[in-house]
Amino acid sequence: MNRRNFIGKTTVGAAAVTIIPRHVLGGNGFVAANDRINLGFIGTGKQVSTLLGGIGGCKETAVVAACDVYKKKLELFVEAAKANNAKKSLNVKIDGYHYYRELLERKDIDAVVIATPDHWHAQIAVDSAKAGKDIYCEKPMALTVAEGRAMVDATRKYDRVFQTGNMQRSWRDFRHAVELVRNGYIGDIKEINVSIGEPIKQCDLPTQPVPEGLDWNEWIGPSLYRGFNESLAPSDINGPWGWWRGYRDFGGGFVTDWGAHMFDIAQWALDMDNSGPVHFLPPPVPEQTHGLTMVYENGIRVNHKLWGDQKDGNGVQLIGTEGKIEVSRDFLRTFPNDKLAKADLKPGDKRVYYSDNHYQDWVDAMKKRSKPISDVEIGHRTASVCNLVNIAYELQRPLVWNPEKEKFDGDKGANMMLTRPIRGKWDFTDF
Repeated sequence: MNRRNFIGKTTVGAAAVTIIPRHVLGGNGFVAANDRINLGFIGTGKQVSTLLGGIGGCKETAVVAACDVYKKKLELFVEAAKANNAKKSLNVKIDGYHYYRELLERKDIDAVVIATPDHWHAQIAVDSAKAGKDIYCEKPMALTVAEGRAMVDATRKYDRVFQTGNMQRSWRDFRHAVELVRNGYIGDIKEINVSIGEPIKQCDLPTQPVPEGLDWNEWIGPSLYRGFNESLAPSDINGPWGWWRGYRDFGGGFVTDWGAHMFDIAQWALDMDNSGPVHFLPPPVPEQTHGLTMVYENGIRVNHKLWGDQKDGNGVQLIGTEGKIEVSRDFLRTFPNDKLAKADLKPGDKRVYYSDNHYQDWVDAMKKRSKPISDVEIGHRTASVCNLVNIAYELQRPLVWNPEKEKFDGDKGANMMLTRPIRGKWDFTDF
């Protein structure tokens, strides 16, 4: 199906019928708000097993369709989804698609789960919003700042519920750390250290033969074309993670892959979900892969650096005038009062959005037509921080950022990097 036909069909459908999804419509077509939410999964690689267990585990959901350009992975997912539905005594046919726009034509699909590589997120999300689908999109939400803003604008235009996969916001330790900071338990925050891996690289992998069953041209999609390599799209779904995430045009290195989690916690702790830093200062030596500092308007500095025992891996260290908090997926530590980590907050303390299940939170938001814990604007602002860090590392010069205008001040070259060349028929701005 070409884009012209897709736009014609979905624009009419979204405007006339699917602005409010099937499961909350009234009148003769009434279906109770707690009834089944039909899901279509777009992208069925390694991460999708976690999403199927999480989102598919919500009692209100049923998987009815899936799409992937790698036939073997699609077939494996369909079988897994059938078993997942069976656990809930759902006898539902699951259709597999090669082209995601065919899946989006289905009027019985309420929402989509986007688990493709990052370079596809914006195009699929915009098309999904236009087709009247609610959206769960894996992190990092967007490959560029421009793509993230388009995803926000399309979500708002078509009144969709959009959850970004920054699921640490639904973990107790990260939420507790943020609330301790917000309530001044370690004094005024002066500095935050974010321990994650290296920034983006140029892809220099050799070209290999394309495996049977993989439509490589469609896998590349809107990105500039390059030859297949097993590292980019591993054939074994139980093998290593696809390292498309490490290379320009497909991902953003560990800076976006894990930064989408850890910089997200820094943004949340600083109450900057609708803004971001104003200065980006790269390390003095171009070869350095750590050492960048970004500064917020209030003077708080956030450093991309390995802190403490590097075996701790990915984590956030929040330093205040009266103490320190260290948090990761493995621990929450507070200094000098080590009891703060497990202490309850006081009755009058400020609280942040509470969620203890990222997937159920999305389902509940769809039913209520409300914003979930990691709404599209939040996902965009966090992804923007990650993408801006990569730009500063690549340009190796100080950058001044305007979070309101989402532009660099006085730097045309840097502003050109807020988007990227888009190949062929694709256009994420057409909505």
